[in-house]
Amino acid sequence: MSDDSGDGGSGADDGVAVTALAVNVTIPEHLRWTDTRRGETFLLMTLNVRLLPDGHLAAKAYGRPVAGGRGAYVSFPVPDRPELARLVAAGAERAAAMWAAHRGPR
Repeated sequence: MSDDSGDGGSGADDGVAVTALAVNVTIPEHLRWTDTRRGETFLLMTLNVRLLPDGHLAAKAYGRPVAGGRGAYVSFPVPDRPELARLVAAGAERAAAMWAAHRGPR
């Protein structure tokens, strides 16, 4: 399988199909926000950042109900704010560095 999909792979014909690249990034307290779903308010604390096949990034936010409890596992859109876009990019860059420095299976 040749890697011409633009997904950041090595281009080697190694037969390994990577179908998803995603990382979780903690949202610093000063950047967190609330959003409402089905009448319940959530404090968004985590971003799930995915690398798309075309090399772009996509992100969704997850959090906990403000009223407490576990609540439903639902995603929220990430607001179009420069500081959140920088966090998404920084999370992807940090994850790339961590992956590049991996030491193999334990």
